[in-house]
Amino acid sequence: MATTRTTNFTVRLDTQVKDEAEKLFGDLGMTLSSAFNIFLHQAILTQGLPFPVCKEHPNKTTLAAMKEAIELANDPHAKTYSNVKELLEDLKS
Repeated sequence: MATTRTTNFTVRLDTQVKDEAEKLFGDLGMTLSSAFNIFLHQAILTQGLPFPVCKEHPNKTTLAAMKEAIELANDPHAKTYSNVKELLEDLKS
């Protein structure tokens, strides 16, 4: 039986990212190391990243909401609130 040669590879990660990834992959029944191996095998198979990499392009609804938010932020007559309680009271009335 042939043995597979392995090597170590060190990666620097944000602690929270590592912890969340370990939890996620643990829930899926694998280790972070096995998930990383799957990622690399898929990258080799697809000859690139195994997922699309692109800038986010907001849709028309999001663009309209962003424009409205900017306009409201720059409108000196727009109603403002000091806290959430004040906002909720105004919404109820």
